[in-house]
Amino acid sequence: MDAREKILDAATKLLAEASAADVSTRAVCEAAGVGAPMLYRLFGDKAGLLAAVVDRGFEQYLASKRVARPSGDPVADLRSGWDNHLRFALDHPHHYRLMYSPELTAPPAAAREAHDLLHGILERCAAAGRLTVPPALATRVIMSANVGAALSMLTRPEQYPDGQFAERLRDAVIGSLTRPAETVVVQEQEGDAVPVAAATLAARLRADVPPALTVAESALLQQWLEKLSVN
Repeated sequence: MDAREKILDAATKLLAEASAADVSTRAVCEAAGVGAPMLYRLFGDKAGLLAAVVDRGFEQYLASKRVARPSGDPVADLRSGWDNHLRFALDHPHHYRLMYSPELTAPPAAAREAHDLLHGILERCAAAGRLTVPPALATRVIMSANVGAALSMLTRPEQYPDGQFAERLRDAVIGSLTRPAETVVVQEQEGDAVPVAAATLAARLRADVPPALTVAESALLQQWLEKLSVN
C-alpha cells in the first residue's frame, strides 16, 4: 500500500471514530506512519485531504448511480434518486457531514458529480415535458432540499425520528417542480403553456442540437428559451 492509500485509510478510520466530522492532520500522520511533509505533498493541505476522503467514501455511491439505467419515467427516477441520496447519508454520516463541513474550502469532486447526475435526470424530465422550471433551477432546489433533509436527520435525530418527514418533503418539492405524465398531452392552463413548452424545447435541443444551427445561434436560442421558461 502506497503512502496516499495509507493516509486515506488512516483518515477514514479516524473520521469514523470521531464525534464530529473532522480529524487533525497530526493524528492522521501518526496513524499512517508518515511525516507531515508527505501528507501536504500529496494533498496540498487539510482541506485537500478531507476532500479526498469524501471522494473516496462517495465512490461506491456514485458508481452505482453512473451505471443505473433510466426508466421510462424520469420523475420516478428523481424520487428514487432522492431516496438513495438520503439512504447513503444515513448509512455514512461522517463522510456526508464532512462533505458539507466549513473545513472544506472547495467542494469535493463527489459533490460536483452528484449535482451533475441530478441535473441529468432533470434534463430528461424537461425533455419529456414534465418539468415546469428550467433544469438548472430545479437542480438547485432539489439538491438544497435533499441535503437539508439529510443533515437535519443527522444532526438532530431526536427531532426527526423517522423518514416520514423526508418523504413528505420529497413529494412536496418534486411535486412543485414537475407535473403528472397524463397532463403532458393536455393543454396547460393559460400562463403555464409557454414556460413549460420553452423548458421542454430547450432540454430537447441540448440533447440533440440541430445541425442547421451554428454554435452561436444555438447559444442564443437557449438564452431565449431560458428566459421564456421562467414563470
